[in-house]
Amino acid sequence: MLRRQLNDDFNIVSIDLPDHGKSQHSTQFSFTRYAESVTELLIELKITEVSIVGHSLGGKVAMQIALEHNDLVRSLVVLDIAPVNYEPRHENVFKSLRNVKLNQVHQRSDADSMMSEYLTEPSVKQFLLKGLYQDSVSNTWHWRFNLDLLYREYNRLSKALESAHSYIKPVLFLKGELSDYLQPEYTKQTMELFPASRVRVIRGTGHWLHAEKPKDCAKHIRTFLLN
Repeated sequence: MLRRQLNDDFNIVSIDLPDHGKSQHSTQFSFTRYAESVTELLIELKITEVSIVGHSLGGKVAMQIALEHNDLVRSLVVLDIAPVNYEPRHENVFKSLRNVKLNQVHQRSDADSMMSEYLTEPSVKQFLLKGLYQDSVSNTWHWRFNLDLLYREYNRLSKALESAHSYIKPVLFLKGELSDYLQPEYTKQTMELFPASRVRVIRGTGHWLHAEKPKDCAKHIRTFLLN
């Protein structure tokens, strides 16, 4: 959704994190390992400077990359996440995903109906359902992301970032107005790591702001990156 809004203005590389999309699955989560996987790909592609945009877990990984590879990251856009420790808050998302009985799915709408028991926002469900695919040989349905690992390692995913470095280049934090992921009490910890940060609010959206209002998100990202 977001990429379509920005394609005309930037050369974009869309990267699936480990355990997401078409990337390999792993057995344990680590911010450092995820960040190094992305960095290794950028080096392999001979990309020497990049602006990174990441949402939620992707935002934390983007921040980790910037902290550890200052010279590689020109600027950073983080969607609705701070580099702090969070209490568990994705219970309904996990419940909705785990409620999908893959062996009972005959078409995508079946999965949508199963998810609806715990998740009601259509835009969020559609965003998550992008990770559902049907095997062309067996005709069975699967999640592209490693649901078992993400569920099992959720406490690790929620931890604060740790780094001996700070990132002093520009950072834009985009907050969903109705989301509680970016709170005033997180400012001090965030500014210690990212002293050149600014925050913009996307009105009428929650945590999944890029799925709910991609045009508004893209407008802020475009303005920030082109300045």
